[in-house]
Amino acid sequence: MHQKWTNWLVFALLSIVWGSSFILMKEGLKAFTPYQVASLRMLSAGVILLPFAFKAFRLIPKSKMGLVILSGVLGNFIPAYLFCIAETQIDSSLAGILNSLTPMFTIIVGVLFFNIQTSLVKVIGMIIGFIGLSFLLAAGKDVSLHNLSFAGLVLLATLFYGINVNLVGRYMQNMGSLNIASIAFAFLIIPSLSVLYFTGYFNNQFSNPVVLRSLLASSVLGIVGTSIATILFYFLVKRAGILFGSLVTYGIPVIAVAWGLLDGESLSLMQVACLGLILLGVYIVNRGNFNFIPFLRKRNAV
Repeated sequence: MHQKWTNWLVFALLSIVWGSSFILMKEGLKAFTPYQVASLRMLSAGVILLPFAFKAFRLIPKSKMGLVILSGVLGNFIPAYLFCIAETQIDSSLAGILNSLTPMFTIIVGVLFFNIQTSLVKVIGMIIGFIGLSFLLAAGKDVSLHNLSFAGLVLLATLFYGINVNLVGRYMQNMGSLNIASIAFAFLIIPSLSVLYFTGYFNNQFSNPVVLRSLLASSVLGIVGTSIATILFYFLVKRAGILFGSLVTYGIPVIAVAWGLLDGESLSLMQVACLGLILLGVYIVNRGNFNFIPFLRKRNAV
């Protein structure tokens, strides 16, 4: 019972942190380009975790080092740029809603490439959640044809998330969450600095309050929304399984809507009903044993 409460607590924390990340990206884009915001996010996360990376180099098997770096690239580096580019043309709330497709891609990738088995009941739960998200999208602002390609960037990012979730669940069960995250982000420091340099980031006037505010938002996005959240995510995946870990994205639209209300946006009864449908899907998927995949049944200490 204690373990389940811990899983749900981490689930809630991740929902709040990642649900807030879209408004932070929007704030960062007020002064910086999408490439700069994404790079600042990766750089700040890497710097914070760098002290832990030195110890992690000795603890992670050399044969798994490439997989850890690949996880950082697929699960963080590429999606960070895709989301920031997308938010130059679509609302942050819409980005948060589309991000909730991650569990669907997790199942598709797992079944097609990782020989993962799942039950019909859980699939039905996923479908219900997806229907709720679809109606929620329809109840909000319409997406013009001009913006569809940018929405597609978010979908591509969720595909990378789905691949990464399966990689973590299959190949990194015996590695500590902090070790995985610190190594992954340490290798992203140099690429992030390179992007900042070549995009003219250092030419900004940092005495400008708008620039400082965007810098703060991008840094918080990296430190809290990326480094700390990634550790919690790896922790959750190892304890509760890859499907439950990916379902944290269902909590993200709730937080995105809450930020919208605080920002003066309105919430219709239709949107409330859709959020309820999403949560129903989460409940159905998570009934019974979280670790329905045999190779995830062995619990590992972080």
